[in-house]
Amino acid sequence: MAEELILMIEDNEKNRKLMRDVLQFQGYRTAESENAEEGLRLAATLAPALILMDIHLPGMNGIEALGALRADPATRDIPVMAVTASVMPQDRQMVTSAGFDGYQSKPINVKEFVAAVQEILKRPPKAAKSP
Repeated sequence: MAEELILMIEDNEKNRKLMRDVLQFQGYRTAESENAEEGLRLAATLAPALILMDIHLPGMNGIEALGALRADPATRDIPVMAVTASVMPQDRQMVTSAGFDGYQSKPINVKEFVAAVQEILKRPPKAAKSP
């Protein structure tokens, strides 16, 4: 079984529950945050193998939170997958341009979601970049 820790930053409880249930069924450990600010603290403390990030969050949005993660040496190399209801082509382009490692639309398709998580976790770790 997988056992990697995955941090979900998602303000909708139903979406968190679905992702939690699917991920835990697959053998992953999960941690959760309802907002980006708490999610950033958890990311620095827990060093998850993957972060699943909603884009439309209260306070700091997911793109701003990704920028903060990438600016912090402790979290810059953690892969981050956007999980968002924004599905228009320009939204997907914005997410890709921001530097997310993957993209899943909501509502999630469980099979595609699990495959995307597994694919990102199989990638070799990012090489440390000079500041």
